[in-house]
Amino acid sequence: MPVPDGLDGMRLDQAVSRLFGFSRTLAADLVESGDVLIDGAARAKSEKVSGGSWLEVTMPAPPAAVEVVAEPVDGLQILYSDDDIAVVDKPVGVAAHPSPGWTGPTVIGGLAAMGQRVATSGAAERQGVVHRLDVGTTGVMVVAKSEHAYSFLKRAFKAREVDKRYHAVVQGHLDPLRGTIDAPIDRHPHHDYRFAVMSSGKASVTHYDTAEAFPAASLVDVRLETGRTHQIRVHFSAMRHPCVGDLTYGADPTLAARLGLTRQWLHARELSFEHPSTGEEVRFVSAYPADLAHALEVLRAAG
Repeated sequence: MPVPDGLDGMRLDQAVSRLFGFSRTLAADLVESGDVLIDGAARAKSEKVSGGSWLEVTMPAPPAAVEVVAEPVDGLQILYSDDDIAVVDKPVGVAAHPSPGWTGPTVIGGLAAMGQRVATSGAAERQGVVHRLDVGTTGVMVVAKSEHAYSFLKRAFKAREVDKRYHAVVQGHLDPLRGTIDAPIDRHPHHDYRFAVMSSGKASVTHYDTAEAFPAASLVDVRLETGRTHQIRVHFSAMRHPCVGDLTYGADPTLAARLGLTRQWLHARELSFEHPSTGEEVRFVSAYPADLAHALEVLRAAG
């Protein structure tokens, strides 16, 4: 295909990324492996393209289907289970469901190993999953076991009828102590694994209230109105108060080391919603895991 005039002067890897919707990393890999030609010749990924030049790209093979493997997960606890839902306490280092490139434990695999049946709605690797927590975020999470519960909860999350409360320890002291962060979030323009506040992003709203203040940090109670990927981490980083230990989003590594943290201090504390079958309001609370509890003790002792 000819290079569109609108991409004239753009880096080759960036142009391939833009044209085909690939990540910048994948586009660069294709260029470096010789699978991208300009006018019949391989070029460097940094070389600028010219409008009208002939672009040839050998597309990568489609990713293999991801399968759910029943595998016991250390620390995964079931807080509640019935015919409709399973509410779990997710430990750190566990993904919600399988995905390309992830070889670690998953909530869905752990539930399967416990003999828990989940709904068959949704993509094969995400069956029963109505919301997710980051691999590095601990806490309460609900999985649908019946088809009715899956449809009901998906609608409830979309309609913002589920009360999701998190606790986070952020650096410094927020001003004001209680407030709302309303800032759109999109993928970071230069880092595939990060997100950022971007005018082109999706609407994202975070409500917070300072629960406790320490000399170097604050414990905040957070209520999510929306549920974007990395939302809490991105919003507080944009406020120059990143989650303690969150080196990806600019946290102080010295403070993280002093508190013994190897991940962000962020915990899904409470989850409240209408039960899919009974219609009653149900509420589930997750205790702090050992690493977060220890960090909090150190902060309180220093205060």
